[in-house]
Amino acid sequence: MTRIPQDPDRSGPDVRGPDISRRAMLRLGAGASAGLALAPLAGCAGPTGGPGPGAISLGLNRSLVSLDNKLNQFDAAVTVQRAVRQGLTRMGKGLLPELVLADRFEMTEPTRWTVRLRDGVRYSDGSPVTVKDVATALKMYWGVNGSFIVGLFPERPALEAVDERTFYLHTKRPVPILDQLMANILISPAAKNRPEELSGGVGSGPYVVTSANSGTGEYALAANDRYWGRRPATPGVRVRFVPEESSRVVSLRSGELDVIDTITPDSAEQLRGLPGVRLDRTTGTRVNQLFFNFRKPHGHPLADPRVREALSYAIDGKSLVDDVLTGSAQQAEGVVPLALKGAIRTGGYVHDPGKARKQLAALGHRDLKVKIIWESGEFPGDTSVMEAVLEMLRAVGVRPTLQQFEPGGDIQQWRQGRRGDWDVLGNGFSVPTGHASTSLQGMYGGTPEKEKTRDTYQGYVFPEIADRLADASAETDEKTRNAKLAAVQKEIWNTRPCLWAFVPDVVLARRSRVRDVKLLQLNSYDLAAVRLEG
Repeated sequence: MTRIPQDPDRSGPDVRGPDISRRAMLRLGAGASAGLALAPLAGCAGPTGGPGPGAISLGLNRSLVSLDNKLNQFDAAVTVQRAVRQGLTRMGKGLLPELVLADRFEMTEPTRWTVRLRDGVRYSDGSPVTVKDVATALKMYWGVNGSFIVGLFPERPALEAVDERTFYLHTKRPVPILDQLMANILISPAAKNRPEELSGGVGSGPYVVTSANSGTGEYALAANDRYWGRRPATPGVRVRFVPEESSRVVSLRSGELDVIDTITPDSAEQLRGLPGVRLDRTTGTRVNQLFFNFRKPHGHPLADPRVREALSYAIDGKSLVDDVLTGSAQQAEGVVPLALKGAIRTGGYVHDPGKARKQLAALGHRDLKVKIIWESGEFPGDTSVMEAVLEMLRAVGVRPTLQQFEPGGDIQQWRQGRRGDWDVLGNGFSVPTGHASTSLQGMYGGTPEKEKTRDTYQGYVFPEIADRLADASAETDEKTRNAKLAAVQKEIWNTRPCLWAFVPDVVLARRSRVRDVKLLQLNSYDLAAVRLEG
């Protein structure tokens, strides 16, 4: 039996080291698991006034509408959700999976994983976490339409119970990263789970909900006295939705908030060097895109990849990165972030307004109308980016318009093609695993069957690409899998899915009293390991 090496500064196992295979690292016997403290992620903020002694407060730029993630997968939201609900695994340092509710998660056959629940894991009401709860969770996630999580899976795994703690996860084809994918399925008691986002309820995490207002995005959490792992260092957390970045920055400077994330470079510059404030930064795995609407009918200008390519020449990405984002991001060089395993460079965005005008004219499209939509807070500096893009398109003879949605609005209905028409969507795609195949599957693995329920990514449906992605993702040999993924990434690039795309750095600002925040590339951190001084 191979024990997972542990970092003494973390509350969970640290799975790393080139000399240990990933399968071996995800094997852990009951004896090794007894003393592990695996606290999940969380964040918080104070509704009014200072946070008070012993409590940490987090200001979110997006409203937290629920405490599970069947539809809601914003980075900071997941940080809070995982404080209450946990998965069998989670993604940790180095984009490697760690065991949480499971003490074993091993591919024992190409299409079968053997999973065992950790002995003694229980919910905040004292009831045990059961195999039935896991089976029900899988059913509930697949029971909602438009699920971001479901789109990451090449197929739904079938669960077969073995005994009270052990079960098999079967797939029709091999899913070599199923341990990473299952980190996104949060487990709730079967009797209380529903095919919808849960705003409250019982969870197995280190915190319990003491008050919740999904309308305002304000929550209060307290340490779970029945938590099966190590008690969190921070006894109380408070969450507040603060949409205006300037308000978040002022509240951090005054001490009203302890942590804020998703801040613009300008705000980071204001905070840099201030007494009592610290900045944490790392490379990110989230791609922000101006993604085309692929639900356009045949004959529409945007249904032609040559038109999409011509429009991309209008965008001066270097100026956007240097002047608007002030160097806090990189232009995308592929269809997924290069930090992900299996990602390759497929091409670069070229600024050539003369070519844009010439190519659009040759294709017979003068005075082309382009409607761009996005939700406020989708990425730092979103409004400034959109206004700059507007002028760039105007400079090549395009007639663009902008429509901005407030958080908590109905943009999801627009994205799914159920409400209004649009041409380009300002969007961010988080990658909750460390592998490119997840991102590729989620964005580009759309099929006609998925489109019937609007479970595709902005209508992107290319059956041949979906088939090749499925084939590559099912390859158990890593070298062969990466070669197949490289080939299909080049094919995706040739469809010109984006007007422009970039990969932002992950930046978090905190009061210096907040210690042991180990920011992950996934733009999350483990709150239960965080301690407060003063």
